[in-house]
Amino acid sequence: MSGLAAVLARHEAPGIHLWSGAFDAADVRHTVEHAGWGFGYVDGWTRSDTKAAFLAEVGETLGFPDWYGQNFDALADCLHDIGGGTDGVLLLWDGWGTLARSDEKSFSIALSVLGSRVHADRGVPFSVLLRGDGPVVPGIIRLD
Repeated sequence: MSGLAAVLARHEAPGIHLWSGAFDAADVRHTVEHAGWGFGYVDGWTRSDTKAAFLAEVGETLGFPDWYGQNFDALADCLHDIGGGTDGVLLLWDGWGTLARSDEKSFSIALSVLGSRVHADRGVPFSVLLRGDGPVVPGIIRLD
């Protein structure tokens, strides 16, 4: 799992990365959790191809509280509270390109909110892996 292993071992700084690992999401979850990290999975191919669906699925997969308002402000608030009791949190977003192509503005805001948590000085490390094809995203580098 090369690049993923580097993130989990903290040899790679937390970030938002393009990742092409062809592993089943369950295997990625196992690897991430075995390393002591929390794991979240967003399926943009079949479940999260709209802003509303993305926000709902992120809240569900990361175990946000009932008061989570499923908007970008609430996403930012809840992201800063995740990860207690773990060495970090990794969000695998498969099929991110579907939202990026259908709603460029919402995708851009989602990346901005996720990026603000990635770069936060408090809390455990947080990384996002974008897997699958999508448009070029300036500033996002390939992990592997």
